[in-house]
Amino acid sequence: MKHPLIPSHGSNLLGVFYLAAGAGPHPTAVLFHGFPGYEQNLDLAQELRRAGWNVLAVHYRGSWGVAGKFSFLGSAEDADAEVNFVLDPRNTAEYRIDPDRIVVIGHSMGGFMAASAAAHNPRVKAAVLLSAWNIGAARPNEADEAKALASGENLAPISGTDGTTLAHEEFTHRAELDMVNLAPSIAPRPVLIVTAHDGSDQFAVPFTEALRSAGDTHISHSHFETDHSYSGKRLELANVVLDFLKTE
Repeated sequence: MKHPLIPSHGSNLLGVFYLAAGAGPHPTAVLFHGFPGYEQNLDLAQELRRAGWNVLAVHYRGSWGVAGKFSFLGSAEDADAEVNFVLDPRNTAEYRIDPDRIVVIGHSMGGFMAASAAAHNPRVKAAVLLSAWNIGAARPNEADEAKALASGENLAPISGTDGTTLAHEEFTHRAELDMVNLAPSIAPRPVLIVTAHDGSDQFAVPFTEALRSAGDTHISHSHFETDHSYSGKRLELANVVLDFLKTE
C-alpha cells in the first residue's frame, strides 16, 4: 500500500494506492466512492489487487479531511486529476502501471464521477458503474433535495458547504451533472452497469439507452436484489466486476 498525494486545484487528494504484486506493468483501476463516502468499497479494491490489478482509491476535496470545499463539480475535477495521475509517465513507472489498461469504477455518486472521468479522457479503457447516481437528473424540488443531502450524517465528513448549497449546485448545473449527456463521449467503450434494489434503475435505464444511441455495443448489466451498499452480495459483486475486467 502506498499513500500518494494527488494534486488537484490547489489541494492534495488523500487515499490509498493498492499496489499489485509482481514486476508489472499492471492494469489499474481508479475507484471513486459515493456521497459522502461511508461505503468506500475497499474490499473490492483488495479483490482486484489479488487478481493482479493496481487500485487507486482517494477522497475528493472537502471530504474526509482533504483540504478544500466539497462540491459535485469539484469532485468531477478531482476524478479527472486521479486519472491524469495514473497516466503520468512518472507514476506509471513508479507504481508499475500499464497506461493502456486504465479503468474507472464508481459507486453511487462515484458512478457519476467514473462516467465523467471516462468521458473526459479517451485513454480510459472501460467504466464500471455501481448503482450510479445521476446527479443532474430531475428532482422534486430544490428544498427537498437540500433536506435529503443534509439528512443523517451525510455532511459530517464534508467541509465547506451545506445541503442548501449542494442542492443549488445540482439545480443550477443540471446539464453538466447529467450522466446521460456524457454518453456520447464514453461510447463505444465497454461499460458495466450494476444495479441493486435501491432505485438505481431509474438512472441506469436512460443512461444505457443514451449509450446505445451513441453507438455503444459493449454494455453489460447485472442486477442484485440487495441494498445500496450491496451488503449481502459483496463477493458476488466482486466476481461480476472481475469477470467484466477479464475481458478488457
